Amino acid sequence: MTGAMPLDCLIVGGGPAGLMAAIYLARFRRSVCLVDAGASRAALIPRSHNVPGFVHGLSGTELIERMSVQLDELAVPRVDAEVTGLQRHDQGFLASWNGRAHAAAVVILACGIVDTHPPFDEWRTAVADGLLRYCPVCDAFEASGRRIGVIGPLSRAAGKALFLRGYSKDVMLLATDRDDDQAATSRLAEADVDVLFAPDLRLRRRGELVEAVFANGRTAQFDTVYPAMGAEARSQLAVSLGAKHTGEGYLKVDDQQRTSIDGLYGIGDVVTDLHQIAVAFGHAAVAACTIHNSLPQRFA
Repeated sequence: MTGAMPLDCLIVGGGPAGLMAAIYLARFRRSVCLVDAGASRAALIPRSHNVPGFVHGLSGTELIERMSVQLDELAVPRVDAEVTGLQRHDQGFLASWNGRAHAAAVVILACGIVDTHPPFDEWRTAVADGLLRYCPVCDAFEASGRRIGVIGPLSRAAGKALFLRGYSKDVMLLATDRDDDQAATSRLAEADVDVLFAPDLRLRRRGELVEAVFANGRTAQFDTVYPAMGAEARSQLAVSLGAKHTGEGYLKVDDQQRTSIDGLYGIGDVVTDLHQIAVAFGHAAVAACTIHNSLPQRFA
């Protein structure tokens, strides 16, 4: 595509945020291409119950499939590839994938995040079966009254454990460090959340339960476990251009989803730690409308 008419917008990432942005821009009759490396975090969701209109919930895979059909109906090109480079260009940006450069006036990064997983060889099937969960905002309701484990550094995991305490009286925090956070420790004690220092634990399946195995051989079983071990934001393309970001790598954007780089937008999980499909949809709609209004008007 080098030397060809540049796209109005290139979207990097094919999760809910990227797909929604592509649908909006296509309906604005903008030339758009979506490039996806096939690693959407949403695809791991076994069933989401807080997507409006789906009374009995739907899986992340089903949501992506439904949105992809919409994209096909709008004839939006979708490329299965990883964007390996992004640089400024006199017409906007040049993005590289599959050994070629492609021009676009505007770029949306909807690359998401990669969770840091606990020591659990079977983590992927445990996620599929609802034994390992990453988002209590999404699914704590489904874990109501169950035995819940939260694993991670105390300062990071305390908030998640306290949130989950509102759904179950049986919550244990498995701290991977000896963080001397007295305020967090006091709040956990007041909420009757058990805290166990367990730096070398590993997790394994035990039927329909998750079993934590500690260094001394002791075990504890849970109906579900929530890791709170952080995540890596896939923001490298923007950071390489000098985009402002947080210490954890999340892109800093304004209320129109614009990064500090003119013409570069960030939406979804790559800009926020509130990892919600509804939030991704909102980001996408705002960014797409802003982009449409910023580009030269085209008449039928």
